[in-house]
Amino acid sequence: MAERPRLQVVPSVVEESLETPVRGLMWSLGLGAFGLAWSITTVAAYLPPVLGEFTHSATLIGLVLAAEGVFAFFMPLFVGPMSDATHLPLGRRRPFMVLALVPMAVALAALPFMPTFEATAIALFGFFFAYYIYEPPYRGLYPDLVPDNYFGRAQGVQHVLRGTALGAALVGGGFLLSVWEPFPFILAAGVTLVACGAVVLLVHEHDVEPTRFERFRSILAAPWHVVRREKHVRRFLIANTAWEATFAGMRTFVVLYIIDGLGQPLYVSSTVLGVVAGGYVLAAIAAGRFGDEFGVGNVILGASVVYGFGLLVAGFAQTWHWWYYALIAPVAMAGGVVMTLAWALLFKVMPATDRGTITGLATTTKGIGLVIGPLAAGAAIDIFHGYFRSTDGYGVIWPVVAIPVLAVIPLVALLAEAEGNLRGTGRRQAS
Repeated sequence: MAERPRLQVVPSVVEESLETPVRGLMWSLGLGAFGLAWSITTVAAYLPPVLGEFTHSATLIGLVLAAEGVFAFFMPLFVGPMSDATHLPLGRRRPFMVLALVPMAVALAALPFMPTFEATAIALFGFFFAYYIYEPPYRGLYPDLVPDNYFGRAQGVQHVLRGTALGAALVGGGFLLSVWEPFPFILAAGVTLVACGAVVLLVHEHDVEPTRFERFRSILAAPWHVVRREKHVRRFLIANTAWEATFAGMRTFVVLYIIDGLGQPLYVSSTVLGVVAGGYVLAAIAAGRFGDEFGVGNVILGASVVYGFGLLVAGFAQTWHWWYYALIAPVAMAGGVVMTLAWALLFKVMPATDRGTITGLATTTKGIGLVIGPLAAGAAIDIFHGYFRSTDGYGVIWPVVAIPVLAVIPLVALLAEAEGNLRGTGRRQAS
């Protein structure tokens, strides 16, 4: 009797059949980043003028806004493990996201209506509190739901939407602020509520057995157990702290560097930021597919070299030249690649357990960076002012922010090697 022919499935056909729902999942998840980016950009850009109506102290305004770093540090350490231990009909992550939605939007809309500096600060702290209840479990949805070979593209989609929200909030908010001061905050509240709420409605979690903790203090200890146990996670946390510190340090002083250090008008700083934003979006579009094709760690490794040495070279500039735009663009794209693929690298090397705890830890590195980056750059400006007189001391920020990127390149190489080994085995595992 002749053997019946076996049905052969062509891999490309299988991948094509999976791609449409996965693409929809990636864009649905990306809406959360769109809402979060719009809200935090509005606060960073347009709350200082509101606070300036109550006080003339820039230090006091800066301290209130810098409180984000405190919330970013502590909240994820608790929320991440809690989401691992949750088992409700809505899932593990989404109950926390639902809990944060309304407080986040209400606090954001209330900011310009507060009668005093203290009341505005309390409303802002309420926003930060809700923001960092939403973000860690939202991040945890990516490794929960996205297939491994789409991590890079998923982060690319997220950062395209994040960059779009950042640009729209900055440009649109400026026009709205001139019409009526509360407009940018009310719009941001609406966008955040709709975009972040859409993730809860459009995304469905798998039914997964929750992590069991014997007692409440075990939840608090979970992040430290993960850090001790998982060497790849430790390496990523160090690297991501460096990247976040670099980004925060640059964001704080780049406009002052161009205006005061190089003596250029405001439109030059605006065009520079436009080039940087354009490079960031282009990097987000291209980085994901390259990362999934050639390895996320390998792509970050190459981009880190361009990013780090590009920032280092910027420290030699003493006067402004129009051709600097040609140098800024590739460095901005390299930085965009690093920031776009950073979380994809974590998802590649993290174990299949404790995902909420690990994404909470990674969010905590953002808080550390928000504190370390601006402080290190500001202190360097004051200390080395006499050596960078041509730029009024501001030129020193570029070597300061370049050092962290260059210093963690060996860790990125180890993570890239680990990613390759795990890809070879076809699975993620505990290190």
